[in-house]
Amino acid sequence: MDDVKALILEGVRKYHQEHEGVREFVPGVTEIWPSGAVLDEEDRMALVEAALELRIAAGRSSRKFESAFARKLKRRKVHLTNSGSSANLLAVSALTSPALEDRRLRPGDEVITVAAGFPTTVNPILQNGLVPVFVDVELRTYNTTAERVARAIGPRTRAIIIAHALGNPFEVAEVAQLAEEHDLFLIEDNCDAVGSTYDGRLTGTFGDLATVSFYPAHHLTMGEGGCVLTSNLALARVVESLRDWGRDCWCEPGESNKCLKRFDFQMGELPAGYDHKYIFSHIGYNLKATDLQAALGLTQLARLDEFVAARRANWRRLREGLDGLPWLLLPEATPRSDPSWFGFAITVDPRAPFRRAELSDFLESRRIGTRRLFAGNLTRQPAFTGQDYRVSGDLTNSDIITGQTLWVGVYPALTAEMLDYVTASITEFVGTYR
Repeated sequence: MDDVKALILEGVRKYHQEHEGVREFVPGVTEIWPSGAVLDEEDRMALVEAALELRIAAGRSSRKFESAFARKLKRRKVHLTNSGSSANLLAVSALTSPALEDRRLRPGDEVITVAAGFPTTVNPILQNGLVPVFVDVELRTYNTTAERVARAIGPRTRAIIIAHALGNPFEVAEVAQLAEEHDLFLIEDNCDAVGSTYDGRLTGTFGDLATVSFYPAHHLTMGEGGCVLTSNLALARVVESLRDWGRDCWCEPGESNKCLKRFDFQMGELPAGYDHKYIFSHIGYNLKATDLQAALGLTQLARLDEFVAARRANWRRLREGLDGLPWLLLPEATPRSDPSWFGFAITVDPRAPFRRAELSDFLESRRIGTRRLFAGNLTRQPAFTGQDYRVSGDLTNSDIITGQTLWVGVYPALTAEMLDYVTASITEFVGTYR
């Protein structure tokens, strides 16, 4: 049987090599994606091997990935989920757990976040009956500041959840200090920033909880997937319960009685001795990933340092190539940070003789993919109409981003030739208005 498996996997390797050769880049014809997965023969073989073993649910590979990723990100516990959005839902929901006693968040409590970002950073606040407090961001870093967060703290503020924008860290050490001083929870949405550092320390290690996405656009991919990270074992236990149907038992699927007292529990109004595998201490979900996803994640993780280095180099190439162009606000790293960039943001100065839409249309006509800075100002999105939220200060820059900001790709599959074509195209477009 092992010989048959080895033969199949060798065939998979040969198939990959024959079908995934280097493709010629043809300017204006070959599409330059803003993001995408970078997959090699090891990834393909890992998926096929997991399929051959019919590892269709969470199992050995999932546990192995959780341990390996925890070591890489310097966190004590990682819980794999089916998406980064689910990871955010679990992280925020964990803060409402009765297990936290007096520290638990209750309906009506406030959570500080930014207005310009991705909706599933904020949606779990509303889904838990909490109130988002929106703050503005800076135009070149696309992050908020500790000063803005401090001004937003009110009598009902209990937590902060902020994403590191496009891989660029926000002032996370200062925000973490604010959280400690005011007894607030801090969640880092690290979905776009795996490998970024602030003050030489990895993002995702400052907060009580952090989240990551493994969607194909992100630094590592499982196709779909995400995780919640923490070094707080009490919070980790709550996250695990919420992810695994809300059950109180911590046995893995297929395991029983690891605690040696499976039939000795009495909880709630249940009769004494009720099977612990079917005692539910949280209103939970089933948000686990599968072993096929985790198998892919493991081979991707082996290349994380390579991916991060490529993203940084690609961002620098664009930044140096576009430096000095008028009417474009080019991105800047937050001071004291070393971003693992997700994308390269450009804001067209509102005083420019052209608009973002014209630049975007020109780039798209040349097969250069562009994206908006996600939802722009979330308070202007139809889904947030009528929702209960508070705004601290003004959202001037978030509104500018909504109208005038786009980003192009820096992901590892982009070649120097592609990046130089992007630079030349933007330069040509701006040059027509001089």
